[in-house]
Amino acid sequence: MFDWFKKKKPETPLDPPPQVLGLKLGGAIELDALKMRLLEPDLTIEGAATTQLIKAVGLVQLDNNTRILRFYTDDDGFIQVLQDGGVDDADVAEVKLFYFYETLPVDGNTAWDEWLNHKVVQATSELDGQTFHKSWDNTAPVAMTEKTWTSETVTSETDQFIMLYAREANADHDEYLLVSAEEQILNNRAERCVALSTGFDLTPTDFKIIG
Repeated sequence: MFDWFKKKKPETPLDPPPQVLGLKLGGAIELDALKMRLLEPDLTIEGAATTQLIKAVGLVQLDNNTRILRFYTDDDGFIQVLQDGGVDDADVAEVKLFYFYETLPVDGNTAWDEWLNHKVVQATSELDGQTFHKSWDNTAPVAMTEKTWTSETVTSETDQFIMLYAREANADHDEYLLVSAEEQILNNRAERCVALSTGFDLTPTDFKIIG
């Protein structure tokens, strides 16, 4: 009955959301308007916003030296940064901008197993009348867990099983299709979906930090 006299265990401080290249939670970017105007007709996306606010940040630790950062924007997309060898700007290996195309609900274990065993990884994938070819040699989806910050103190985790596909959008640019079967455990229940996103490479001159 005298629980208030007991010492409380100190709470483990939450790691701050990661940052790189000036990209951060609550920040903003501006895309090169001319590049987008020239490139967009060859892409699946339409009407990309030039100015975008970063509403959430995700982290996938692939191994001790490699990680993926995702900066989710208010334009229904995310900037994905691959770092190899460290966590500094100099360790950035590639930057891509993805936009969500469609999210498919997955009901039941049978449908989930069908996606993981047969649908996520295929030789080719069709989307919006275009054929994308698999970019990796794996025969099973790549499994990873993303930790996502929606504020400095609120995080969640999602297990993802992914495959990347690509096609030639024009002579200078490829377009990518990311197929991601995703699972979250909420109230002891698995919530599952498959997210389809299309993207393209960004160079350092394609965007600037404005906030």
